[in-house]
Amino acid sequence: MKSTPLAIPDVVLLEPRVFGDERGFFFESFNQREFDSAVGKSVQFVQSNHSRSTQHVLRGLHYQIRQAQGKLVRVVAGEVFDVAVDLRRSSATFGQWVGMVLSAENKKQLWIPPGFAHGFVVVSEYAEFLYNTTDYWAPEHERCIIWDDATLAIDWPLTAHPVLSAKDAGGTVFNEAEVYD
Repeated sequence: MKSTPLAIPDVVLLEPRVFGDERGFFFESFNQREFDSAVGKSVQFVQSNHSRSTQHVLRGLHYQIRQAQGKLVRVVAGEVFDVAVDLRRSSATFGQWVGMVLSAENKKQLWIPPGFAHGFVVVSEYAEFLYNTTDYWAPEHERCIIWDDATLAIDWPLTAHPVLSAKDAGGTVFNEAEVYD
C-alpha cells in the first residue's frame, strides 16, 4: 500500500496495490500493520458504515465534538469528492481543508483522523461509500458545519445545487462552530 500525506499531513491518502487480469482484479483493502505504519500510530476501528447516495447529494460537514471519530473512507461504486476540515484549534492547519476524488475506479482511501469535520459530494450518477470509524456514533455529540461556509471556501466540484438533508442545510458557520482544543 502506498501512503501519501496530503497538504494537511495528518490526512493520509492510501492507494492499494491492485492486481488485475482478464478475470477482474484483487487488492488488499485493509492491513492493520501497513495502515498503522502509514498513519504513524495504532488505530482501532469499532464501527463500519455503508451509504448509497445519488448524484449531487452532499453529506457534511460532520463531526462529533465528543467521542471524536477517525474515519477510513473509500468508494466501492461511483465517484465522490471527499473533504476533511481541520477543527483542531492547536493545529498549524486549523480551519484548512483538503479534498480528494475517491472512486470505485481509483480505489483510493482517505484516513481522516479525529479532530476533523468530514463531508463528500457525489459526482457520478450514484455512489456507495464505506467508512470505518474509531469511535461509535453518538448523535448527542454530532455537529455539522454548513457546506458552503464562506470562511472555509471549499471548492466543491458542483454542477448543480447540492441535495442536502435538513440537518446539513442547517449547519453552523465555521466561526461559530464548536471545535477541538
